[in-house]
Amino acid sequence: MNFGELILKTREGIGLSREEIDYIIGGYVRGEIEDYHMAAWAMAVFFRGMGPQEVAWLTESMVNSGRRVDLSGIRGIKVDKHSTGGVGDTTTLVLVPLVAAAGVPVAKISGRGLGHTGGTLDKFESFTGFRVGLGIDEFIAGVNRTKAAVIGQTAELVPADGKLYGLRDVTATVDSIPLIASSIMCKKIAAGADALVLDVKVGNGAFMGEPAKARELARTMVSIGENLGLSTIAVLTAMDRPLGQAVGNALEVKEAISVLQGGGPRDLKELCLELGSRMLVLGGEAGDLTSGRNRLEQLLAGGAALAKLRELVENQEGDPRQVDQPELLPTAGIQEIIPAPESGWVGAIDTAGIGRAAQSLGAGRSKKGESIDLAVGLEVLAKPGDRVEAGQPLAVVHANDGGRAASAKEAVLACYTFSRTAVAPTPLILGEVRAHL
Repeated sequence: MNFGELILKTREGIGLSREEIDYIIGGYVRGEIEDYHMAAWAMAVFFRGMGPQEVAWLTESMVNSGRRVDLSGIRGIKVDKHSTGGVGDTTTLVLVPLVAAAGVPVAKISGRGLGHTGGTLDKFESFTGFRVGLGIDEFIAGVNRTKAAVIGQTAELVPADGKLYGLRDVTATVDSIPLIASSIMCKKIAAGADALVLDVKVGNGAFMGEPAKARELARTMVSIGENLGLSTIAVLTAMDRPLGQAVGNALEVKEAISVLQGGGPRDLKELCLELGSRMLVLGGEAGDLTSGRNRLEQLLAGGAALAKLRELVENQEGDPRQVDQPELLPTAGIQEIIPAPESGWVGAIDTAGIGRAAQSLGAGRSKKGESIDLAVGLEVLAKPGDRVEAGQPLAVVHANDGGRAASAKEAVLACYTFSRTAVAPTPLILGEVRAHL
């Protein structure tokens, strides 16, 4: 095939065949197609897009560039959950043990944090000794034993995605819905689950902040899943403020434990119930969302979900005492309150700015492989719609360095906008996308 002609076809909006897409991805992974050619094709996709069938073929081709995890040795319908990323996005820490306690196996292959969004692996590693580097056989055995396990993605999974994403990152083609959707979905399909619930974030702390674009991304990912045999539901959720109160690894673990104990922030608990009920329906453990939600609420109230977290941590060589004694988790040496500068209502929060402030404390990475401080972060106590009085705590900085703490306090305060009149907060759940809807 002539690659130049394929670039031209894409640029002109002429759909590519499965064979042509396989040629593009296979040739690029093998080094037969140069970066400058692939950059031109990615830019053509950026401007002209791709049809639903093309995006499905692209995703499948990327899956086939590496190993596909075979989870057939795990009993039951394996249901995964994926978030497009946000600030204080603690849901996986709650959902994995909660859904597993309901009988649905959760085989979770996750990543590390980069930038202002946190990583699931980093959060679980807040438990002393927690081992995310399980082999696939250990992983499968762990899920069969406890209904849940969490491991890191290996280089064997979708190498095409890693190579193409690296190119997109330096050629201004990251923000392309076909390329974003295929990048997310190829990893989920390669991970071997039978069904998937997507948490698509919307707002100024999300990767895809505009509602219309977020919905388009959700529709594209659901279409890919259905085309490739992965039952998929997407829920659009608000990320114009941090989810819950905690932003930072060990802080988020402590907050997740609080939810599993039956408490915790209302919004975090509500979102976990919304996502978890859909996971139970897809996993065949609930006939509808209402019965699924009722089941999850019972598991929280009765302590079964917390017990499942303890079991998961112990199974992966973490310290289970920290589940019952969260004060044993990493704790920062400095805690400083940020007071409200005036009375009124919180009108808006620069959510990404909050994430960057936590990152500046050492809670996140600016580049891959960078070390992080599991103890540091922020507690966000006031959110849009809340009434505050001058001097009332807005947030708490958790730091291990006085200079960083002072800088973070200034940065967090700059993220707040106040109003003299009452402000209605954005609803937490903004919509749902299923196949054919």
